[in-house]
Amino acid sequence: MMVAAEAAPLAKSGGLGDMVSAFSSALSLFDLDVSILIPGYDCAFDAVVAPSPIGYLRGLPGGDARLWRAAMPDADVTVLLLQMNHLYAGRGNRLYQDEQGREYLDNFARFASLSAAAARIATGVRGVKRPRIVHAHDWHSGLTPLLMKLAGASARSLFTIHNLAFQGNYPVGLAPYAGIPAELLAPALREPRSIEFYDTLSFMKAAIVYADALSTVSERYAREILTPHFGNRMEGVLGMNAHKLTGIVNGIDDALWNPQTDPMIAQPYGPDDLAGKHACKKALQQSYGLHVDPFAPLVAIGSRLCSQKLADVVCEALPAALARWPRVQFAVLGQGDAAIEQNLRGLAAAWPGRLGAHIGYDETRAHQLHAGADILLHASRFEPCGLTQLYAMRYGTIPVASRVGGLADTIIDCPPRPLSDRDTQCAAVVDATGYLFDGESPADVFHALGRALDAYGIPQQWRVIQRSAMRRDSSWSVPAQSYLDLYRTLAGAARRRESPPACRGVPRVGWARAPVQRIRRSA
Repeated sequence: MMVAAEAAPLAKSGGLGDMVSAFSSALSLFDLDVSILIPGYDCAFDAVVAPSPIGYLRGLPGGDARLWRAAMPDADVTVLLLQMNHLYAGRGNRLYQDEQGREYLDNFARFASLSAAAARIATGVRGVKRPRIVHAHDWHSGLTPLLMKLAGASARSLFTIHNLAFQGNYPVGLAPYAGIPAELLAPALREPRSIEFYDTLSFMKAAIVYADALSTVSERYAREILTPHFGNRMEGVLGMNAHKLTGIVNGIDDALWNPQTDPMIAQPYGPDDLAGKHACKKALQQSYGLHVDPFAPLVAIGSRLCSQKLADVVCEALPAALARWPRVQFAVLGQGDAAIEQNLRGLAAAWPGRLGAHIGYDETRAHQLHAGADILLHASRFEPCGLTQLYAMRYGTIPVASRVGGLADTIIDCPPRPLSDRDTQCAAVVDATGYLFDGESPADVFHALGRALDAYGIPQQWRVIQRSAMRRDSSWSVPAQSYLDLYRTLAGAARRRESPPACRGVPRVGWARAPVQRIRRSA
């Protein structure tokens, strides 16, 4: 059973939603019985297939809940929806923040309830098959491994860190509402089982300490988060639990993201016939109000507009790039920091026909962006995995990205020296799928973009890089097998385990053992 705050297309704010649904679908092909437990948002109920009520879960941290079973559209995956209208309904597609970008005041209750429901199901709920493995994703479900142990669940837990920067840290006074014993909030120096983190109750730390196994979404990120630079003050607790940490790079849904069959783009194309990409480029230029020029290098920027993504630095680099290369164009898709959004609107007004910005997110526009652009600019201060560069390579859009985390794991860097058309058969060029750069300054971004633009000016070399990128296997087949091996190891350990050692001596909480109340058929 997957436990997550989102799963596309039911609810999505970013890569987490894409990963959970695509990964679950891939696992079902291995003949695994996979289900996803997510909050019962309005948008989720609108998108699922054949929802039916199972029963009530009484006394969760946020109150009583109604549990529903449904099916994912176009996937053999069961969805369990936790209906708590006072926590999840009436907020549209804004899963975590209000329209002003402020965290919802009841997020603690919303996601403590999600974790508690997962723990309840792990101990056995009538009408739901009891899972052997509970796989929790990111901080929203971080209390799940701890609450499973408090409830005496026999299932094993795996927790995946998607982004360590978001930790779910709340006042320690909220602990009783989640059924967390006071001794687990003792300062960590005195109590190794503590989930106290700098005077807060931390969902992320609870998962790191109590999960039976940990994973991150790329191998490099698994190493990076053990260091102070990338550890977000969690490097100490991660170091103590490094023995159970694994890095497994994400895959993508290669049926959904396929330029040869994608119904959202202007014209299909493939690695051996790129004619359709020219039509997609023209359509993208028109939709963004750019000059229709088939030979102008078109650079896409598609990400959250925030400090993590170096969006502030990119905004500083754009005027110099527009001035240096008179024909280069930029198409921006994203939302985030209000000041960065306003800056981009100003740049679009100052450079009409050369820079277009769409503030917000639209799935169709995202497909069109990857299909129509020549280059993807993906700068980042840190990047656990990143899916945007995988989508771009699949569509023959060459990434220019920071050498961090999953970006470095998934992009093969082109040689740094200038290449001529005679170098197209050089092994370094044949294998290359993009451009990586170090640093976080506007000059670093500018020079990295210049490397790609120089190669773009050598069409024969550019086609070689495009084909290499498009032929890269970014599917879930290999990562899913790695997770399957991890599940088998956990399942084998579960048969040998006598009791939950991490919580010996900690009393079980009452709500975790409460039975589900059946719904009458007429309800």
